[in-house]
Amino acid sequence: MKYEIGTKIRKYRERKGISQKELANLIGVSNSRISNWENGINRPDADILAELCKALSVSPSELLGVRLSTDELSEQERKIIQAYRAKTELQPAIHILLGIENEE
Repeated sequence: MKYEIGTKIRKYRERKGISQKELANLIGVSNSRISNWENGINRPDADILAELCKALSVSPSELLGVRLSTDELSEQERKIIQAYRAKTELQPAIHILLGIENEE
């Protein structure tokens, strides 16, 4: 049986720009364990998931591929919010485009 979580671990690890060894050091496991997860040989134990999510900067629902609540944002929505927060000079224009009143 090949586990799906490994492809997500690899995706988020690469997005963060860290090696398997660096991720392993961050969460206190061997880099061969990371390799086994990413190759679908086995999967992380439940007790390591929190550390893995912290190290990869992802939510458990993103890593596990489950939507736990309708309030959660998609990855694209998170990117939009981050870009919005970073571009304070554009926020008034975005408010106009979206019909949002300023709350100043």
